[in-house]
Amino acid sequence: MKPIGVLALQGDYEKHLNTLVRAEIPAIDIRYPDQLLEINGLIIPGGESTTMNDLMKRVDFHTHIADFAKTKTVMGTCAGLILMSKKVKNDDQINPLGILDIEVTRNAYGRQLNSFVDTVEVEIDNDHSQQEVAFIRAPKISTVGKSTTILGKHNNDIVAVKTGIHYGFTFHSELNENEYFHKCIFSDNIDFQKENNAA
Repeated sequence: MKPIGVLALQGDYEKHLNTLVRAEIPAIDIRYPDQLLEINGLIIPGGESTTMNDLMKRVDFHTHIADFAKTKTVMGTCAGLILMSKKVKNDDQINPLGILDIEVTRNAYGRQLNSFVDTVEVEIDNDHSQQEVAFIRAPKISTVGKSTTILGKHNNDIVAVKTGIHYGFTFHSELNENEYFHKCIFSDNIDFQKENNAA
């Protein structure tokens, strides 16, 4: 089984890498498009979405990630969700990947001072759970397409979605060492690692 990759151009990618390690999921950082051939899934982390978008443009990551997503799971948190969306309502400088059938609004919760930690109720693959997560200059999902499933809400705001095999979250779980989402989404890699350790 190939490892899970974390896009490491900008943002909190190290937190995601550490979370995968704690979850006993093999992980590597991804800095160049040809590295996508080495992984079984990809995480696009939180950070500054416009900066990340510009860095992706320089090496044509948009095309390569879109091709990768045809057969492999991509998970995005905060800025990652923005980049994975079909449309960004308040920023025409971002070239969204169109992996998630949603429209989003950047920084909809306000500035850094308005950041907060709270519990959200989510359902991933029929597993109902309450998880503590962080909202930091978080986007809001304004429109959900017919191909997208809502996985969780916070105060009536949609905060977790799934389109096909891809997942997007407006919040950060990795910042408070919450491994739940990584384990649920990339559980095949956990099972493979356990089998190898037992061999």
